[in-house]
Amino acid sequence: MSHDQVRSDIPQTRAERRLREREGTVLARGNIVSGGSIVLRRGNIVAGPGGAVLRRGSAATGCGDAVPGRADTVLRRGGAAAGRENTVSAQRSGRSVKATPAATSRAGALRRGRSIRAVTAFLIVPGLVGVFALPAYAVGAGVGANAASSSHFNRTVAEAQEVIVSGQVADPAISRDSYTAITKADADHAARVAETARLAAARAERVKQVRATTVHVPGDDYPWWDQLPDTYGGGLSPLNYFYRECVDFAAWRLNRDVGSTSPPFRFVWANLASGSAYMWLSAWRHHGWPVSSTPIVGSVAWFPYNHVAYVQAINSDGSVNIEEYNWGSNHTYGRRTIAASDATYLYPPPG
Repeated sequence: MSHDQVRSDIPQTRAERRLREREGTVLARGNIVSGGSIVLRRGNIVAGPGGAVLRRGSAATGCGDAVPGRADTVLRRGGAAAGRENTVSAQRSGRSVKATPAATSRAGALRRGRSIRAVTAFLIVPGLVGVFALPAYAVGAGVGANAASSSHFNRTVAEAQEVIVSGQVADPAISRDSYTAITKADADHAARVAETARLAAARAERVKQVRATTVHVPGDDYPWWDQLPDTYGGGLSPLNYFYRECVDFAAWRLNRDVGSTSPPFRFVWANLASGSAYMWLSAWRHHGWPVSSTPIVGSVAWFPYNHVAYVQAINSDGSVNIEEYNWGSNHTYGRRTIAASDATYLYPPPG
């Protein structure tokens, strides 16, 4: 079939015939044949001599000529075929270009798809952040906007976050083993206790030494010779004087001489004299008991330097043998001989 012929098996409309007669173009259904210029075949536009050939959806012009249609326009080279009522103009290579309705529809669909995806991402991403990134809070029943905006205490809101603690841990035991908090009074008391302990330890050491050196000397009938003196923590004897003092030994000998060797004793601190040897002379005078410068056996030799002893014998030369305890503060038994004039003699009280 030549370019100037049309397929006879395709019916032609009146408009198509008029267009053919006016422009020298024969149109068949789905095909447009231009006399020597443009051939369009089922949506394709193929340029004639000197033109370009394009595939479906493209457009071509021949030799820079324009072939007008009734309501359609075929533009110059590089252009596109426009639809009957939808035309889009753009500038391409400095020339006016119009797009087909199909191309316009596809471009619009692409733009709408991109817009929908952007809106979807804008809505979904914050939701995912809210679900996975923010902490979950328990909300009690009946808590609404009014409860949230109220400045007063709301029991429902408080109970929504209530924590139940097991009774096994409600009253934990408190241990002070790892720390000690003290006041100044506590510190002072602790210092006193420590000092007392130190003194007790020192005293125990001295007692050990005293007992190691204490020996029962023959002739010493003092029954408490092995007891600790007061300087080492010793107490009072049954005569109510401190153990191993000079006054306790003298009181013992006065009791022995009258036959009082076990409790109750005849002479004790309460009815004899005070614990100070210096006071014994005045006590004898207070009681009206005899005091003399002449010694006799069994009398008490009183010395003005706070010491007393027991007169054991009178020698032929007038000297006096005495027995005593704690001479020189040694808390031990001893004997010595003195001149008669060295002491004042307290005669034994009436028995």
